[in-house]
Order: sequence, then C-alpha cells, then structure tokens
Amino acid sequence: MEIRTIIKTAHSSLWLVAILLMGLVISSCTNDDTDVEVVLPAPIIENIEIGSGNNGIGIIGRDFHFDMDVVAGELLGDIQVKIEGKSDQTYDHKWSFEITWDEYQGIKSTNVHKHFNIPADAPVGHYDFIVIVNDRNGTVLEDIREVELVDAADLPVEPLLYLWTIQTNEGDSHYVNELLENPEGVELSKDEILTSQIFIKNVKDDGKLYLLLIKKQANHFPETIGDIDFSKAIVYDVFEHENKEEVYEFSNVIFDGEGGQSRSAPELTIGAAVDNNTPSGNPISGEKSWESGTYYLGVVYTNKTHNLSMHHFMEFELVY
Repeated sequence: MEIRTIIKTAHSSLWLVAILLMGLVISSCTNDDTDVEVVLPAPIIENIEIGSGNNGIGIIGRDFHFDMDVVAGELLGDIQVKIEGKSDQTYDHKWSFEITWDEYQGIKSTNVHKHFNIPADAPVGHYDFIVIVNDRNGTVLEDIREVELVDAADLPVEPLLYLWTIQTNEGDSHYVNELLENPEGVELSKDEILTSQIFIKNVKDDGKLYLLLIKKQANHFPETIGDIDFSKAIVYDVFEHENKEEVYEFSNVIFDGEGGQSRSAPELTIGAAVDNNTPSGNPISGEKSWESGTYYLGVVYTNKTHNLSMHHFMEFELVY
C-alpha cells in the first residue's frame, strides 16, 4: 500500500509539473502576442484629378473639379480636402479652405466626383492640395498635391457658354443663356429633325467642341472632350477652331459676312442609324440605341492650347 501510494504521488507530481509548464508556455505565447504590432490596412486612392482636365488650376470664385477612386482599408469614414498655403510662398493675406464629405461612410470602394466653388476671397498663388481619407479602422491616408489658384482676369482664355439654341422641324425652339437657365418641358419625338447653334465666348488659339445626346441612365457626364465615351454618347455636332490669335466668340455656325452662312447647323433625325461624328458618323446602336426616356443634351468644349474646358447639360424627354 505504501509503495503504491508513493507511485501515485509520483505520477501526480509529474502531471502537476507538466500542467505548470504548459501554463508557462501559454502565458509566454500570450505575452509575445501582445508585443506584436498589428498593422491595419490603410485606404488607397488612384486616378486623382485636380481641376478641369486635371490641369491643377482653380479659378477663384468659380467651380472646381475634383475626382478620384478610393478603396478603404476596412470601410470608409469621411473624406476631406484642404487647401493650405505653402511654407515657401507669400500671399496677399492669410487664407485656407476645408471641405468634408461624409456620405461615403461604410463603403468599401467608390469613385469620388465633386464640384465646389473656390471662395472669392482666396488670394492667388500656389497651394498644397491635401486629400485626407479617414478609415473606420482608425487609419488615415493623407495625399498632398499642388494646386494653383488664379484670377479669371489673368487667364489667357476663359471659355463661357454665351447662347445655345435648340430647334426642330416641328417648330419647337428652346435656348440656354449665359446664366445657364435651362428651358423646361423640352421634348423630342421620333423622326423629328434636331438643329442646334451654340456660342462660346472668350476663346482663342486651338479648341474643339462636341454637342452630345446621352441617356440619363448611362450616368455619363463628360467634362472635357477627352472624357467622352462614344459608346454612350450620340454626337449631334463636332467642330473646332485653330490658330485664332485673338480672343473671340466661337460658334458651330459660321456667317460669311454677307448675310449668309458658310457653315450651317447640322441636322440629326431622332431615330437616325448613325450620328454626326466625323468623318462618316458612328452607328447609333448598342448601349446608345434610341429609346423613350430621359436624355441629356450636352455641350463639351476643351481649349487644347490652354487645357481649359467648359461643359453644360440640359435634360429633355424623348418619345420614341
């Protein structure tokens, strides 16, 4: 009995030692784990565009274009843009700007396309353009680019829509003026013939315009001629000017000075098989096939010499 008891005790002691050693190992592993720095995934941005045509220019008191693709580390929080003075620059007065968008919260990835006005009190000069993406996991991405804020009066050209008329062979007539007041109740029907004349002022050198019909459901709003997706856009007209040394008013209709026209507004029949894109027109098929619904009639102009663009879209109903 005594020997057996000793053997049991010995076995019990061995098991106790083993359990204690396992506890030490587990404790050691736990301590090691707490010492390891956990690196959380951070947001990523791509395809950033600052200014019209990504020209890096903001016109004081005017609309400013900003676009980028963003992927969250986990899920997006908010997105900020700051415009702050550079340490090596001097300005007329102290100024900074900040804007925050929170509508992207909880999204994994998205395109951020924004327009906002550069405040009228901004002094001219070069600035840091700071993009800040806050992730819900606590990480922050900060990307710094450069933007130049300029006075419109100092620009070599400033393309502005002056007058835009739209007519059909059924007697309908509509226009958009330089205040960009869109007409209401515009409706086009199958077999109607569309004609349109446009005037863009404050241009010179080389520039090009497109007049486009685009389905609203295509969600395509090109802001420069380089942005146009012709698989989605029906071209009503395309026209350009070259080597114009003086600032003038550009139109897709040219008068010969004797009361006639050396270039008339082209025609496009609603339901045509091809559009008016040069040289021989593109088929109106696939995604841009004619159908009843809401469309946009848009103008997109880019001054190729100075990399400055303007665009405007008006909504209308098409009955097909």
